[in-house]
Amino acid sequence: MSVVIHAEGLTRRFGDLTAVDHLNLDVQEGEIFALVGPDGAGKTTTMRLLCGLMDPTEGKAVVAGHDVSRELDQMKDQIGYMAQRFGLYTDLTVAENMAFYSDLFGITGEERQRLSARLLRMTRMDPFIKRQAGKLSGGMKQKLALMCTLLHKPRVLFLDEPTNGVDPVSRRDFWAILYQLVRDGLTVFVATAYLDEAERANRVGFMHHGKMIRCDTPAALKHGLSEHVYLLQAHDHQKTIAILEKQPGVLTVQPAGAELHLFLDPNITTPEKLAEVAPFSFRPIIPSLEDVFIALTRESEAAHAA
Repeated sequence: MSVVIHAEGLTRRFGDLTAVDHLNLDVQEGEIFALVGPDGAGKTTTMRLLCGLMDPTEGKAVVAGHDVSRELDQMKDQIGYMAQRFGLYTDLTVAENMAFYSDLFGITGEERQRLSARLLRMTRMDPFIKRQAGKLSGGMKQKLALMCTLLHKPRVLFLDEPTNGVDPVSRRDFWAILYQLVRDGLTVFVATAYLDEAERANRVGFMHHGKMIRCDTPAALKHGLSEHVYLLQAHDHQKTIAILEKQPGVLTVQPAGAELHLFLDPNITTPEKLAEVAPFSFRPIIPSLEDVFIALTRESEAAHAA
């Protein structure tokens, strides 16, 4: 597979703030790549740089074979970009919005009819073509935005937190559509705050303070932590957390539903030793992506403070 997104030393500063800090990244054609990070990590700025909506302070980006800074018009024909905010015309119907964007992209005649019909079937939006966009549910609005983004058949699709605030069923449907698009050859670059969505990607990049702190497959990320993670069961969570966080080798203790997740440095302590000072039962677990994210963010915060 060929590289369809390439970033090299990509940097963007706003005065004294470095929003994206010397980002290096390659995304393969036909891949779903998820960019994950807390608010302010630099996800949206990264996406805008890659889409040519913002000029880099340093570095370069190449998307779909075109240098983003020097060949912007050629590159834009190859990409679709869906921003966080719903950007369609709320007083127009689904069909009218699609017709408007078809006009913008110069799609006419049989090709327009064929593409529109296929997208409506794929998203199951056929019954709603006469409904005004402003009267659609959140999930339907996102489907409409996706259809309009795909009308010109881009090679690369950029999605900035596309399911933020959307109900779980609509999120699942949205991802089913993305999988179908990838099977058809599309490359998807998605920024998301949902770790369960990141699990669905081929690779995940964690951003913090503008830096890419780790990038790998979900499986490799979960098996790549140097610290050990245990699931704890204790009678008094608050008391257990208060005691354990004072013990050498304990990195953090996080609530996880009705249980606790204990992160520790295996070179310093063991759960058996810790159970002597704060009684609990435990078992080792493979960390979730959320556990990995917490651990990597903590390491990044420590490095940033230093």
